[in-house]
Amino acid sequence: MTGTGARQGQEKPRAGLWARVGDRLIVGGATVGDEGRDGEIVGLHHPDGTPPFDVRWSDTGRVTEVFPGPDARVQHFPPHGTREAGPVKAVTRS
Repeated sequence: MTGTGARQGQEKPRAGLWARVGDRLIVGGATVGDEGRDGEIVGLHHPDGTPPFDVRWSDTGRVTEVFPGPDARVQHFPPHGTREAGPVKAVTRS
């Protein structure tokens, strides 16, 4: 028997910074007015998805190994091949 929320394609929330390939790393700017950077995570060094990450930066296209600091966050996307629940459409009858 599976617990609640253990449906296929769903993950239990994890503590700390982690990512999957295809997620986006967003790093805050170092000074006021600096917009920061973002890039696609293209490689992982640990099977649990913890840093460091290989990131292809959107502003340069270069891939670098990144050890994210406290100003970084990961924007998660659904794993490839799974469906994310979309908006519910109202059914109307005539």
